[in-house]
Amino acid sequence: MSVTRHKGSVRAGRRILVGSALGGLLLAGGLTACGDGNGEGAGASPTAGATRTPNASSFSGEPPSALASSAASAIGSARASASAAASSASARASEFEASVEAETQRRSAAAEKELKNVEGRGNALSEVGMTGIPRAQSGGVLAVLVTITNKTDSKASYAVQIDFKNSDGKVVETRYVGAENLAPGKKEQPIAFSHEPAEPKLTPVLAKAQRY
Repeated sequence: MSVTRHKGSVRAGRRILVGSALGGLLLAGGLTACGDGNGEGAGASPTAGATRTPNASSFSGEPPSALASSAASAIGSARASASAAASSASARASEFEASVEAETQRRSAAAEKELKNVEGRGNALSEVGMTGIPRAQSGGVLAVLVTITNKTDSKASYAVQIDFKNSDGKVVETRYVGAENLAPGKKEQPIAFSHEPAEPKLTPVLAKAQRY
C-alpha cells in the first residue's frame, strides 16, 4: 500500500469519525490491517489501533436493551395511568347515576304523597302532556316523556301520576313524576319508566296531574 493511499484513507477516516463514532471503530480496524512497510505513516500495531476505540460518552441515546426497557416502562406507566383514569371516570359516572336515581326517587315519592289526597284527576291536566319514547332509544323499556309546563303567572310545583294499563283497561303499574318550583312559562320533562316485561303490551295513561 502506498503512502498516498494511506494518508487518503486517514483523511477519509477522519470525515467518517466526525459523522459517527461507529466510523471510528471501522477506521481503527483499517489502520491496524494496513501498513506501508517503510516505517512511514501509521503502520499501527493492534495496540495502537485499540486506542482509537471511541469513548462511550461519545454516543448519544441508550443501548438497544436499555431503550427497550425504558419503552416498556413508559408503556406500562401509560397503561396504568389510563386504567386509573378510566376507573376514576367510571366511579364518577356511578356516583352521578346514583345521585340522579336518588333524586328521581325522592321526587317520585313527593309526587305520590301529594296526589294521595287529591280527588278526581287533579287541577293541572291541561299543563301536562305525554310522548312515548321509541323502545329502540329506551333499551326496549316502555318509557314515556312527560312534559310539565307552568302556564300560570307564579312559581308552582307539580305532581303527576301515570298508569300503565293492559289491553283490558286494568292498571298493571303506576308511576309518579313531578316538577318542583317551576317558574312561570318554564317546563320540565321527566321520564316515567315501566318496570313490567315487554309482553303483554301496556298503554300509558295520564291519570292525575296536580299543581300545588
